Formats: sequence, structure tokens, C-alpha cells
Amino acid sequence: MRSAWTRTDKRLKAIVIGAGIGGLTAAVALRRVGIEVEVYERASVLRPAGTGLSMMSNALSALGSLGIDLELDRRGRTIDTFVLCDHTGRSVRQLSLKELGDRLGAPSVSIHRADLQQALLDALGDEQPVQLGACALGFRSETDGVRVRFTDGREAWGDVLIGADGFHSAVRHQLVGAEKPREPGYVCWLAVIPFSHPRFTDGCVRHYWGAGQRFGLIDIGHGRAYWWGTRNMPTAAARAWNGGKDEIARAFAGWADEVQEAIRRTPEQAIISVPAQDRPFLERWGEGRVTLLGDAAHPMLTSLGQGAGTAVEDAVVLARSLASAADHTQALRDYEARRRVRVREMVRLSHRLSRIEQDERRLPRMLRDTYFRWVPTRVLYRQNMSLLAFTPTW
Repeated sequence: MRSAWTRTDKRLKAIVIGAGIGGLTAAVALRRVGIEVEVYERASVLRPAGTGLSMMSNALSALGSLGIDLELDRRGRTIDTFVLCDHTGRSVRQLSLKELGDRLGAPSVSIHRADLQQALLDALGDEQPVQLGACALGFRSETDGVRVRFTDGREAWGDVLIGADGFHSAVRHQLVGAEKPREPGYVCWLAVIPFSHPRFTDGCVRHYWGAGQRFGLIDIGHGRAYWWGTRNMPTAAARAWNGGKDEIARAFAGWADEVQEAIRRTPEQAIISVPAQDRPFLERWGEGRVTLLGDAAHPMLTSLGQGAGTAVEDAVVLARSLASAADHTQALRDYEARRRVRVREMVRLSHRLSRIEQDERRLPRMLRDTYFRWVPTRVLYRQNMSLLAFTPTW
């Protein structure tokens, strides 16, 4: 693979807005193919934050295609089994994620967001890889590049601009204008705790489905569990939820013992609350020398666990597109075209599955559980293989 250069033999320079998982992965991937990168982040301190997430086989395969190994199996925990349960903990279905990973040549890993962030910062390797306190105000396209303005008066110039600044992206806002989020009407509670329980086995991901609410309990390694819970409520209440741990405990009273125990052991200050939100799929991610990546381009609900994975795929495909083209603008449009079909389907499936999972009605829930209990294993494996396989498009 050749490095990307401008016609004057000056190295191509990319400006990345946002130092989340997508932005940092983009920086690592772009540097891997010989592109100069500057990353700008609005936060004043890049401190460890967040809870857990999944880096599925497709994300690790994408990174591997550029020779990037973040040693995530050491930093987190390889997923061995996925168990779907009813709210009492009775198993509905079990799948071997290890078998799927073996077939695909890359495992799936559960990891703390802070550990993934550190792995990406280590891969960048700079003493100061991210410019902090840089809140993007807007950008201006010029004949030979694009200039970004920040609220503190700073400016940055690059050959291309990549908006990886998340759900409330300033770059996206300038491209497409004001938008309203799509809100399905439930709240998500999240936490990471030290945890052990007889039913919480090594390398497991356990999902519990009830009526209008769910719970997830995931091994992220090193004696830690990542848990999340959801509950249907009006969108305004989900956005402004300020209840406490007692309210969460009441919501899951009578559920499986390990669910209640995880909540009991969680300090109240460790619980994060976020409303469920996504956006209708955006067909046009950029113009000229500007494009979007990750949640800035295609925010999706969490039901497939592919928010981080699709951002990683974006970063790798973007790097490959820029590395193999003399026309930077066309390279960005090629990147968007290569990603559009797959990510559109991910957004659609995540939204559809979320509706099925959060259904409160008795008959649809019975049909849902019956389907997942009796559908042939080969069908479930085939469906998951299509999601977890990263297919290079270059």
C-alpha cells in the first residue's frame, strides 16, 4: 500500500474533530497509511470516562486489515457465549460467540470504554496526540483545503476535514442544518462494577427481556461487569430522568437474582443515565473536502452493539480510500459510497430490534420469545455472520 501524498509531494493532512472512539481510530488508521493527522476535542481534559462497549469481530477484522492490533483481548474480555434470558433468568437461547469468532478469524471483545480509549492513545504514541478544549464553531472550504474555526479563536487547516464529533456534531450541523433526534421512548441506565456471581460466568454476555424493559450483564474482564438497563417512559421523562438507584432497583424487583445483585452492589454515583436516541439514516455525509464518521454520520440504537464497530469500520475504509486516490474529494465520496449500504442496514436493524425488545404487549412478547427459542441455530448463525463479517470494499 502506498502512502497518500498531494501533487506537490507534501503529505496529505487530515483534521479530525472529536476524540471519541471513532475519531481516535480514524487518527490511528490514517497515520498507518501515511497521512498526517491533527485531532481536536472540545473536552478540556481527556480523562477516562464512560462504561462498557462491544468491539465485535467485524471491528477487529477491520483493524487487522491495516495491521493494527490493540490487544483488546488483554485489555478487555473475549466474548465466549451470548445468553438470552427472560426476566427471571431462565434461558431462552444461547449462542457461541467464540465459534463465530473462530469462523471469522477474529474474536468479539467486551471492554471498558476507557481501556479502549487508552489502547488507541497508545497506538497514536504522541506526547500530545489531541488538542483539547477545542470546540469547533464551523468550517470554511478553500481552494486548497478546509479551515476550521474554534470558539476560543484557534484555527486549523487541512486538506480534508473529518467530523467525528458524535451525536451532536457541529460539522454535521453545518452540513445539513438543525435536526430533531428520533426518540423511541425509553431510558438507558449504565454502570461498571467489580462483580461475581455463580450465574455470571467468564466471557459471558447475558441479556434479560421483560415487558418494556431489558437488562444486560457483560463480563469486561479483570473482575468487572458492565451492566445496562432500559425502561419505557415518555421521551421527555427519558431525557430528564433524575431518579436514583432505588427507582432502578424497584424497576427490576423480581428479576433474576444476578440482576438485582448487580444493582445492589452499584454505588449510586457510578450509574449513568441517557435517553435512547438515534436519527433517520443520512444519505449524504459530506461535501467537497468534508465528511462524517461514526455517530456524527449514522447514530444508531444499541440493540446490535455495533455503534463502536461501525465507527471503526468507517475509519479503516476512509483511510484506505484516501491512501489509494489522487483526488481527495473523490476519495471522500468513494468512502461514503462504500459504507452507505452496510451502515444503512445497521441503523435500520438496530431500530427495528429495539422496538421488538422494548415491546410491552403480551402477545408480541410471546411471539418474540417463541421465535428466538425455536429458530434453527443455523439461521441465527447465518444472520450474525453477515453482521460480524467485515468485507473489504477496496
